[in-house]
Amino acid sequence: MATWAEFASEQPDLAAFVESRFAADRHALIATLRKDGAPRISGVEPDFTRGELWAGMMPDSLKSRDLRRDPRFSLHCNTTTASMTEAGDAKISGTAEFWTDKDVYLKDLFDRTGWEPKPEEIDLFRFDVTEVVSLTVEGDGMIVLSWHEGRGTRRVTKK
Repeated sequence: MATWAEFASEQPDLAAFVESRFAADRHALIATLRKDGAPRISGVEPDFTRGELWAGMMPDSLKSRDLRRDPRFSLHCNTTTASMTEAGDAKISGTAEFWTDKDVYLKDLFDRTGWEPKPEEIDLFRFDVTEVVSLTVEGDGMIVLSWHEGRGTRRVTKK
């Protein structure tokens, strides 16, 4: 697994694009796995800070329980037809780590946003990545740029 910082060091342009797509709308969708293995889609607000990818969740929420049981996830930026055509699309997959030492993250969150949740009011996860994908439209084609850990990047044009 690569941390976001490791991925961004290896692929700075792709990392910057993906971060910009997630920053365009704070809301994103996260796919987790239920106890029976079925997928669950939930809203989340990913946060790229301190060189890492984070997300806070309501304590003991279903998505938090899913990730603590099975850390695999996929994250998708909020995309509309207009935003896809104009700016592109981004997806990230990997594993989530339940984070109990929240003080530094919460202080940084307060410094950036003024929001000051108590540590018991948030389940915090740090995400490692195994796959990062961008999709952009160029002319009448779609460009898919994908990075997979250990394989590097691949560019595919689809008409």
